[in-house]
Amino acid sequence: MTLTQLSYIVAVDKYRHFATAADKSFVTQPTLSMQIHKLEDELGITIFDRSKSPVIPTEIGEKVIEQAKTILKESKQLSDIANFKEDELKGSFKVGIIPTVAPYLVPLFLRSFLKKYPQVDIIIEELLTQEVLERLGNDQLDAGIIATPTSQSFIYTEDLFVEPFVGYLSHNHPLIDKEKLSVDDLDRSNIWLLNEGHCFRDQAVKLCKESNKRNHSRIEFKSGNLETLKRLVEQNFGMTLLPWTAIQEFDGSCVNAVIKEFEDPVPSRKLRLIFGRKHLKQTIIGAFKDSICSSIPKSLKTTEKRVLIE
Repeated sequence: MTLTQLSYIVAVDKYRHFATAADKSFVTQPTLSMQIHKLEDELGITIFDRSKSPVIPTEIGEKVIEQAKTILKESKQLSDIANFKEDELKGSFKVGIIPTVAPYLVPLFLRSFLKKYPQVDIIIEELLTQEVLERLGNDQLDAGIIATPTSQSFIYTEDLFVEPFVGYLSHNHPLIDKEKLSVDDLDRSNIWLLNEGHCFRDQAVKLCKESNKRNHSRIEFKSGNLETLKRLVEQNFGMTLLPWTAIQEFDGSCVNAVIKEFEDPVPSRKLRLIFGRKHLKQTIIGAFKDSICSSIPKSLKTTEKRVLIE
């Protein structure tokens, strides 16, 4: 049997469709099917029940697939071990960062990190929290940055910083004259929220009270991008909540909208660096964390007068 064959059965299990698995594996369907048949013949079992649609693993097939995942994960460590040196930072480093963090945090540290560690090739991908956790579990990422706690036993977590929430209001908003916002001011029926699946949406919903008032807005807008919600506010449509790093492009004033801080204790979120294999790439992970922490202002390194929204 080969690692390629094992990767094919894992792909079919993931997509539950031979053609899709072949496409995602960058091979033709006949090639993928032939290799899986060869593996089944060698093992003397049937891994997939092809009479079902979508295709599903047999009972013994499920056990084989789980072992295949373990073998593939362990095999990936061989190149890491071969290239790993305690006193040298080099190689690829794959990081998944949630969309409400990546566009604002990455520009703060990326240039200095690359300049300081020229032999590290960093690959950054915007992913939802669940996608980051899944890819860490499948060993497709070396690290991730998320804003919620995780209880998975295979994941190690290190705190980065605590980031306050701010309000982003249109000039005609009823709260525009308030010096600072209160959590009691937030009304879920009158605030732009991200799509479901974003942890920042979940945190915002926890802050907002439910309203019995009917929302008379003629607009229903679903977005997975904070920048889109900002543009709506800037066109005099309501308000939204933003993480503190999302407003650092402004020089203290905003022509098209108004930034409002919260009263103490300020609702905030905690950003976390997570990774799955503590014994490999630990040197790069440490350097990556140091670059982030040295790039943020001191005000984000304290939790005084803040309340975490998890």
